[in-house]
Amino acid sequence: MKAARWYGPKDMRVENVPDLPAPAEGCVKIKIKWCGICGSDLHEYIMGPISVPLKEPHVVTGKKAPLTLGHEFSGEIVEVGKGVTNYAKGDKVTANPFIGCGKCYMCRTNRPLSCEYVALYGLMDDGAFAEYLNVPADQVIKLPDDMSYELAALVEPLAVAVHAVRTGNVLVGQTVAVFGAGPIGLCNVLVAKAAGASKVFAVETAKMRKEYAEKMGAIVIDPTKVDPVEEIKKQTDGIGVDVAIDCAAAYNSAPNAVNSSRRGGRTVIVGIHEKPISFNFNDILYSEKNIYGIHGYTGYYSEFEPAVALLASGAINAEPLITGKIKVEDIVEKGFMELINNKEENLKIIVTPE
Repeated sequence: MKAARWYGPKDMRVENVPDLPAPAEGCVKIKIKWCGICGSDLHEYIMGPISVPLKEPHVVTGKKAPLTLGHEFSGEIVEVGKGVTNYAKGDKVTANPFIGCGKCYMCRTNRPLSCEYVALYGLMDDGAFAEYLNVPADQVIKLPDDMSYELAALVEPLAVAVHAVRTGNVLVGQTVAVFGAGPIGLCNVLVAKAAGASKVFAVETAKMRKEYAEKMGAIVIDPTKVDPVEEIKKQTDGIGVDVAIDCAAAYNSAPNAVNSSRRGGRTVIVGIHEKPISFNFNDILYSEKNIYGIHGYTGYYSEFEPAVALLASGAINAEPLITGKIKVEDIVEKGFMELINNKEENLKIIVTPE
């Protein structure tokens, strides 16, 4: 079967690999329809290895490079393993791509993303930039029959946003500031609006992303033109927002997010920072602010099913996030390089092996 394999930084190869075996007991085989290029995929391509095991196999998966990337996927079940009773051939599905060790305290309490040895299909094990993928049935989420496979490829990033908005405890009528209006930031704008936020600010510099955020109902703030903290406080009667969400992971986005939140407010860190940052924690102490870090989602189903429901009900319209559809054969030139060289014109590029 065809697969896009990561061999090293700026070394992705689309090649033929052995067909997958029949799914093991408790697993299903999924024919991949679409898979989105995530920022983590892009980081691995540009400057990896970050998460991909290069020299030693991963302690949970037993895999190392070269590996097939891709974890934001949708597909159709084509075969079920022994003991699988709640899914059948022909089901339209997506899946939680995280793999916990199953033994540590966090795994035993349904927090596999905080597992000490956490792994991920598409980073520490072969992923979905391929024709097929075998996954445990208990990580599969069934999709409505009338949901397109293209739209379903957005369920995973939307699940991240659901987790962020829930962690920030966004309540009806509250105010929210989202720093960074890339795909994850815009997902947070959509979910915060759906949660009932009265005002959602989007702090962003890129022209197209500002336009998308505005169309989604956000009040856009360009930090190159105004001080975002001062502007947010100005537009919230000097108080600050109830919840700030940092999706940018820029050198000053996390401090700005915290500083833009009100006394007793909440800040959720979603973006992965490439370098350490300094911060004066006295402001948090004296104003009793709260900071939360999230890594994906809570458990196997916790945020995926609400993300599916938001899409299926029409409560959010995430389709505009898809700005490119390409074949897996073109993943380097029309996928990774397009996202690197033309950031202004792209949000989410999805890939099909068909």
